[in-house]
Amino acid sequence: MNVLLVNGSPHAKGATGTALQTIADRLNENGIGSTLLHVGNKAVRGCIACGKCVQTGQCIFQDDPVNEGIRLLKEADGIIVGSPVYYAGPNATLCAFLDRVFYCKAAPYAFKPAAVVVSCRRGGASASFDRLNKYFTMCRMPLVSSQYWNSIHGNNAEEALQDKEGLQTMRTLADNMSWMLKCIAAGKAAGIMPPSPEPWEKTNFIR
Repeated sequence: MNVLLVNGSPHAKGATGTALQTIADRLNENGIGSTLLHVGNKAVRGCIACGKCVQTGQCIFQDDPVNEGIRLLKEADGIIVGSPVYYAGPNATLCAFLDRVFYCKAAPYAFKPAAVVVSCRRGGASASFDRLNKYFTMCRMPLVSSQYWNSIHGNNAEEALQDKEGLQTMRTLADNMSWMLKCIAAGKAAGIMPPSPEPWEKTNFIR
């Protein structure tokens, strides 16, 4: 089993990277592999709603990590996305990446456990946490919880390593992700399969 870890920070080894590495280490202790994709230092354009991905399952733009992210998420058993907090929100580069990874391509991601972690100096963590979880909750992806909201505090890796509760929250998240993945695998082995979705009743409120 493998979990895709997406680092939305420009700094590969900053506070967000520290949180994700803590998770990766605990996943490994639990016998779960991980793949890290660093996107926060890339130039990622926003979705232009061209609709080409409906036919291909890929984004029309090939010059950034979005299609790699689509491939890795399809191959992964779960996903954890990490972001720093900017103005009480996630990194714009990460949001552009996720907009395009999920837009008209989310069906293969259904029932993959997912989680968000955020890092901040002081405030804005819960707003960023809420914003990022919405990608998963509308795609039938079970959210993995921890013992607190999944946040870590500090301006850099050195300060993040002093946040003992934040680090413990990351370890607990990794334990819970490992447990959920193993439960899903055991359920499938016992013949318990995910539910089949109903046809989408898409409603427009303009009359």
